[in-house]
Amino acid sequence: MARKAARATAQVERERKFEGDAGHGSGSGAAVRLTGPAPLRGVAKGVAADTELLDAVYYDTPDRRLLSRRITLRRRTGGHDAGWHLKLPTADGARLELHVALDAAASAPPPAAASEAGVPHVPDELAARVRAYVREVPLTPVARLRTVRHRTLLLDDADRPLVEVADDTVTAERLDPDGTVVGSSSWREVEAELVGGDEALLDAVEARLLADGLRRSASASKVARALGQPTRPGSTAPADPQRTGTVGALVATLLRQQVDRLLACDAEVRVDAPDAVHQMRVAARRLRSTLRVYERLLRVDEIASVEEELRQLGRTLGVARDREVLGERLLRELAELRPEERPGPIRRRLSAWSRRGYRSAWRQAFRELDGARYFALLDALDALADAPPLRKRARRRAERELPRLLERERLRVARRVREARRLPSGTAAHDAAVHAARRAAKRARYAGEGAGQPGYATAMKDLQTLLGDRQDALLAAQALPELAAAAQTAGEPGFAYGVLYARQQAAVAAAEAELPACWAAAEAAELVRDK
Repeated sequence: MARKAARATAQVERERKFEGDAGHGSGSGAAVRLTGPAPLRGVAKGVAADTELLDAVYYDTPDRRLLSRRITLRRRTGGHDAGWHLKLPTADGARLELHVALDAAASAPPPAAASEAGVPHVPDELAARVRAYVREVPLTPVARLRTVRHRTLLLDDADRPLVEVADDTVTAERLDPDGTVVGSSSWREVEAELVGGDEALLDAVEARLLADGLRRSASASKVARALGQPTRPGSTAPADPQRTGTVGALVATLLRQQVDRLLACDAEVRVDAPDAVHQMRVAARRLRSTLRVYERLLRVDEIASVEEELRQLGRTLGVARDREVLGERLLRELAELRPEERPGPIRRRLSAWSRRGYRSAWRQAFRELDGARYFALLDALDALADAPPLRKRARRRAERELPRLLERERLRVARRVREARRLPSGTAAHDAAVHAARRAAKRARYAGEGAGQPGYATAMKDLQTLLGDRQDALLAAQALPELAAAAQTAGEPGFAYGVLYARQQAAVAAAEAELPACWAAAEAAELVRDK
């Protein structure tokens, strides 16, 4: 069991890399001219900072699983930010950089295997954040980069740094897993990184560097250049049905995006970040919904097992999330009661019940996420996203196929809503039918979002939210009698539990009353058919 580590500090890194012919510029750090046809807005002066000698060892798997996704992990000595650095791509093209100081990393005892091999132990939090990518393959040194860095700080009139421009001379060595040097290279590179400025200033700095004869670097990172490996294709940008052409191309784009999203959520769950379990469960459900919605375009026999494993993953994560949601709901409603309606230590009991249940479920989920079955699912998802098993009908034009597909999903929701309204309220059959209608609305919403139909998706989301609130109220009402019994056994007042129970029942009834109008809006939501 990995412990929750909070030593890493985080920042969003926004930088641009440039290269040029050897000998370009002075090499003294004056890598950007402050004079020109237009001033750099907000920049009062440029100041040469201390020259830094950096020595970094980069870690990855032998098949470069991190580098293929634009992820870098290194241990660096020298410079003002020596330590372990993990850089993860963000949706907007920047990178999230996590930093663990060398003294903090050294204070944690390394595993016996790492200690015996003489390999520095990757800090627990950073190792957890890449576990879904490397899975059961060990991290080993893949490159060592020595850099002489001349820095220029662009300051405002209060001497606050806005941009750091680094003029780097790099010597790189490629390493075998045992640390043997198998090749080397060297180059000069210039980096411009935002410190306190904005994107417009970074654009202006880039224009000045390009005007001075530099060009944008062809490599995403120094280690990528050292190893000569391109990063994985694919994009985190939303799919645009107008540009995908065929519906099969849209499916391929959605699968790649959603698998990447699941992997990103995995890292957050492992360090128990706020709302991480919920976000990962949503990612798993979106993936499964995509496979179900587009199953007519896929060879079903090749995706059936993946669907089932995603279902199981959603259930595993759901136990922790449900306890968290119910605890938050009951505590929120408890705060709305008058003092005389909530006598006794009910807040403490509800908080302990929610926290204890969540922690137990999270530990179970953590064990599942570190097992061979889960890693096999990730392998299967990567294979699925890299080469979706598309049938011939996936060659149809997206703009013609998607409206038919979304109408089919709407009819599916309609059948379930009709079934729910037909059955008597207060019965188990009715509750099950409403829950099925909620799941159908969620699936239709995801389909609408993926197909670029915001009006349709919003209407289905409203229906899903209404029925989801009903489901939460129903589950909270079911949990309250047991909580009340435990309080009574401990000699505590039980009045507030009854008040909360009545409020949950009223919430269920209110959702039932709103259902006809909410469904009518979803039924009437128009599709844009000129996509």
